[in-house]
Amino acid sequence: MTRQVFLPKFSDKRDIDEFVQKLEAFERGELTPDQFRTYRLLRGVYGQRQSDVQMIRVKIPFGQVGPEQMHALADVADKYSRGYGHVTTRQNVQLHFVKLSDAEAAQRRLDEAGLTTREACGNSVRTVTACAQAGVCSGAPFDVSPYAEAITRHFLRGPLSGSLPRKFKIAFSGCESDCAFGAIHDVGFVAQVKDGQRGFKVFAAGGLSTTPQMAIVLHEFVPAGEMLRVGEALVRLFHALGNRENKARARMKYVLRKLGEEGFRAKYQEQRAAIDAEAFAELTLPAPSGNTPAPPVALPADGGQPEGYLAWRGTNVIDQVQPGYAAAYVRLFLGDITSTQLRQLAVIVPRFGDGTMRFTVDQNILIPWVDKKSLPALYVALREIGLSLGDVHTALDVTSCPGAESCNLAVTSSRNVSRAIAERLAGADVAGAAGLAGTTIKVSGCPNSCGQHHVADIGWHGAAKHVKGTTFPMYQLHLGGGVDGNGARFGRQVVKVVARRVPDAVAVLVKLFESDHEPGETPARFFLRVDPKRVVAALGDIAAATPAPEEQSDIGEQTGFHVAIGAGECAA
Repeated sequence: MTRQVFLPKFSDKRDIDEFVQKLEAFERGELTPDQFRTYRLLRGVYGQRQSDVQMIRVKIPFGQVGPEQMHALADVADKYSRGYGHVTTRQNVQLHFVKLSDAEAAQRRLDEAGLTTREACGNSVRTVTACAQAGVCSGAPFDVSPYAEAITRHFLRGPLSGSLPRKFKIAFSGCESDCAFGAIHDVGFVAQVKDGQRGFKVFAAGGLSTTPQMAIVLHEFVPAGEMLRVGEALVRLFHALGNRENKARARMKYVLRKLGEEGFRAKYQEQRAAIDAEAFAELTLPAPSGNTPAPPVALPADGGQPEGYLAWRGTNVIDQVQPGYAAAYVRLFLGDITSTQLRQLAVIVPRFGDGTMRFTVDQNILIPWVDKKSLPALYVALREIGLSLGDVHTALDVTSCPGAESCNLAVTSSRNVSRAIAERLAGADVAGAAGLAGTTIKVSGCPNSCGQHHVADIGWHGAAKHVKGTTFPMYQLHLGGGVDGNGARFGRQVVKVVARRVPDAVAVLVKLFESDHEPGETPARFFLRVDPKRVVAALGDIAAATPAPEEQSDIGEQTGFHVAIGAGECAA
């Protein structure tokens, strides 16, 4: 008998009914293409590079799903997409190549599991993200999940949430390490306890894209009960002062740049005073789910230790703060998961955990509440469905945006180069190098940083170079980025490398750490301090040599390279 798993519901059938009405109005010519595009984006239906197909983004607050949601995602992936979903750096799942005529049916299947696509795209309050270890992390003072759910419900379908000048992103980190990257968000909440009182350090007006900016610390500490008022004040400020004429300069960070920090704080205080006077946005936390961990699952006594188990346990398993329990990471290659694997996880997760799992900001999965005695059996179960990859949070675990495979704004095929990087680092001459452990690699297909290349130890963004009338795919190298308890630091631009040479360039960088790092120095510290001239010298001809004719095609492509940037919809 399958255990019942309780999860919050965020969908509303009325959203889908309205979507159908708007689609029919568009088909009758009562809405212009621009009007309908603005509307469908707010419903999570996003145009692709390819004509006549859409990407549907499923809004999954703080990445949490259970068996019912996994089955729904699998069904939509099979029937309307390509048989798999793509996990994003915002803990969402994207389903590509969906026909507009199938969008209603896809949304209705998702609604059956409580999933919504509303405000997953467009100029809205986007999916609220949170540390995947929330509730089980040994370093967190309290579980931020209920607060992430409360602020999600506050803004979802709210009066301002779908009419902002641009997108607005909120993140919750459970501890001072800022594991959810609050310092690069419009609002970042970092859990703290002071004098026995729960509260948050609050970041505001951070962001990446082509001009990254670290958020300011708006509050060193604000009581948890004021959290919704802080968020409401900042959304109101953005709604009032965000740039509605130039979408390229419309994010909250540009409001901060225009007003200056003192002016920004003053405008925020004006909004807070109005909200406090209204006694608006009182905090009500959701009731506990009541989900309980599964009993231990043991392997047959005569089976011995599973091959590869110890290596997997060493990289993919963390001890929970709760004695006797662990959380296991499932590494998804490039964030992809098939519909078959989703259905199989819908069986595995309740059998070994509390019935829930979380998609993570680095495009993986975390299964919490696993009895430590069950870990070998869990590993075997994951291995049987092709999800036992180790080396999570290492250089092999590359983060990538979809790139030119589907995105209108992409210059290069970031997924292909990311795959080639991982394969190259698995080579005999690099495997086992100290530089692999703890190194983050992130790749974007253009400068907009959807792959978060600015905050990686080794980051790459797609570009192009013209040589004697021929255009070559290139990648700009960024070194030394990251987010931690000290805030955000953005990687230094070092050199451009031909796309087909990027995997070899990464191998050189890993070996450079091996040869040049100081005793006890982490990859993050090394790539932050290493002299760019030393890097360029180590790369040698990889960076310096003129592109060869055979390098004119992108990695994974057989034809010549053509920059085909279309009209992006993320600023529509």
